[in-house]
Amino acid sequence: MRTYLLAALSLLAFSASAQKKNKTAEQFSKTITAADLKTHLFILAAPEMEGRETGTEGQRKAADYLKQQFQRIGIAPGNNGNWEQFYPLYRDTLTDAQVTVNGTAYQFGKDFTATLNSINSSTLYISEVVYLGKGDTTTDIRGKAVILAGKQPTQTEIFRLYQRQPAVLLFTQPGIDKQPSSRAGRMYFSLYRSRQSATSVRISEAMAEAILKTDLAKAKEQTLETKTFPSELMIRFEKTIQTIQASNVIGMIEGTDKKDEYVVISAHYDHVGIIGGKIHPGADDDGSGTVGVLELAEAFAKAKAAGKGPRRTILFLAVSGEEKGLWGSEYYGNHPVYPMEKTSIDINIDMIGRKDDNLKSLDSNNHVYLIGDDKLSSELPRFVDSINNMYIKIITDRKYNDPKDPNRLYYRSDHYNFAAKGVPIVFFFDGIHKDYHKPSDTPDKINYDLHEKRTRLVFFLAWEAANRNNMFVRDIPLNVPPR
Repeated sequence: MRTYLLAALSLLAFSASAQKKNKTAEQFSKTITAADLKTHLFILAAPEMEGRETGTEGQRKAADYLKQQFQRIGIAPGNNGNWEQFYPLYRDTLTDAQVTVNGTAYQFGKDFTATLNSINSSTLYISEVVYLGKGDTTTDIRGKAVILAGKQPTQTEIFRLYQRQPAVLLFTQPGIDKQPSSRAGRMYFSLYRSRQSATSVRISEAMAEAILKTDLAKAKEQTLETKTFPSELMIRFEKTIQTIQASNVIGMIEGTDKKDEYVVISAHYDHVGIIGGKIHPGADDDGSGTVGVLELAEAFAKAKAAGKGPRRTILFLAVSGEEKGLWGSEYYGNHPVYPMEKTSIDINIDMIGRKDDNLKSLDSNNHVYLIGDDKLSSELPRFVDSINNMYIKIITDRKYNDPKDPNRLYYRSDHYNFAAKGVPIVFFFDGIHKDYHKPSDTPDKINYDLHEKRTRLVFFLAWEAANRNNMFVRDIPLNVPPR
């Protein structure tokens, strides 16, 4: 009862204070311009940034640009006097790979290969290899080598095999020598894992024939019954773990009488880097949100310089690792520089530069998706609507708030790691377009007038959130499953 009363009183207080436009806020919102957004974005999404992949030189170049801009704007570093909050990533490097079958040695990259996250440093000597007949779920394969040929199993089937605890899985795959193989693995976020899988190796048909002999043809056709093949199989892998630094870039404007409460404006400045030799510039995803943060920081800095600074402290949080699995915001959520319980709201901006061409009944030139504002605070949706109706009057579309949304967008951007800690959030988004995660997501395709309009809406929302009397109530239990 008390929670709902507080929500009602807070809403009344907001309504009373927001019956007319704040002319000071309007004045400084005009410093956010399409021209400035365009200037920043053509730099951040330039080829020199190499697609800004997390943990790479391109991401570090982007971080340097953000730090330079925050310094130029005149805001303070937000991590206890530092601009960056560093966090570790890990990458496996293969130092030795050997496989012999009945005394014959085979070559990595030509005869066999492996994904580094599916192997451990070990040497295995195995005297038998088991072929499982189609549909066999009962044969004991614990600690044994299992060979698969013919139609490749699904991920579900592979997982079920892992549950049966084999020592090694050998996947027969034609054309091994024509496929890319690398001694460097993918980056990962946690050094510790809840479970270790069996060693998994992809082998050529020549190697499979050395094990299966004349039964290879039947195995490929999946007509071979379960059978054990005597083989002297030696598998040796050695790998080292490299530690890589990535970072979140944090700027701040200190508040006045409520400086120990916080409003966070977040966007991810990383993207997917270079794939297949092609740079993925990530202009909309999420260059558009990142340069929006820069323009917002400048508008608030100019307001403070004019004696109109915010009551609450505002954090301008540019996170990395979003494309890998929300790593940077997860790290911040678990190692917050400022208390989560004192964080009133996270306003997350991820893709706000394009229009959604799939819209049929709404004006795509005056539209934005709002996601997640209904999940933790009953007053937040009405607050957002009041601000929008007063200042911008853009069409706000909440279709992705549907818990049955197959896109699961609520789980897919950095606001989620604030919501998981109980912080009310709102996520601004323009829709998934044909250039999403492609080399064609370039800055010339941004609708800069619409980009400006959406960024100004974020400004007004942040302005009112930073200056209202109370933090947003947290009266809706977090009841969403983990990502």
